[in-house]
Amino acid sequence: MRLGLIGHGAVATLAFEALERNIATPFEALICLARPASAGKAAQWASRLSRSVARDVRIETTLEAFLAARPEVVAEAAGHEALAEAGPSVLAAGVDLIVSAVGALSDDALRARLEEAARASGAALIISPGAIGGLDILAAAKLSGLVEVLYTSRKPPLAWVGTKAGELVALADLQKEAIFFEGTARDAARLFPQNANVAATIALAGAGLDATRVRLIADPGVSHNQHEIAVRSACADLSIRIDGHPSPANPKTSSTTGYALAHLLLQRLSWQAGV
Repeated sequence: MRLGLIGHGAVATLAFEALERNIATPFEALICLARPASAGKAAQWASRLSRSVARDVRIETTLEAFLAARPEVVAEAAGHEALAEAGPSVLAAGVDLIVSAVGALSDDALRARLEEAARASGAALIISPGAIGGLDILAAAKLSGLVEVLYTSRKPPLAWVGTKAGELVALADLQKEAIFFEGTARDAARLFPQNANVAATIALAGAGLDATRVRLIADPGVSHNQHEIAVRSACADLSIRIDGHPSPANPKTSSTTGYALAHLLLQRLSWQAGV
């Protein structure tokens, strides 16, 4: 399989470390899309990959050259801006796209462009579950009628540094938990794009961006990124809590996000091999 990759940061690193340990058949090629200014860094990152992951690795700095290299599926691991820039063209070219920056889909115009491109070409728009689980039962409960969906994200103060949270609370001085945001999943994804991809993922699987309620908490009493989903529906009431370990390279990101991407890619390889 020829894999296209957008992004070579914390999520991609975790994903490919997992692939190195678990892959049975290497990708025929790994084509990385990088901005010209970061092409050298991308090449350095890719050079650390073993032959067990990809037989051939190449770096492309334009979207045209990237698509001309004929990826069969593209994995996005670069964030909202990169998805907006490249996603519609990838899908329009008939190439399946795996999205990690799910929060970007809170932008109705972007989501419409991606969905229209996928419909027109027949390509698949695949949402990675990222740091969260339980989406299957949430989607099933949606069919019965959802009464309430509340997502709570509780992270150490360090995980919120560099976000709008720093304007709302004194992160370095917190002695107890501080709830600094309560609102819709749409607003959470818009205001905290590096931290609230999970909110958008839950919303898209369930009650929608405007009906899903979100609480964001900085808590000096926790060391992990805690994700809690509370659902009331006509068929079941449920509560799910996941304590995700922060990515070593980026505390804003749960390590699970990289492993979820690796799992999707391993599934894809298995399907292609007929396993």
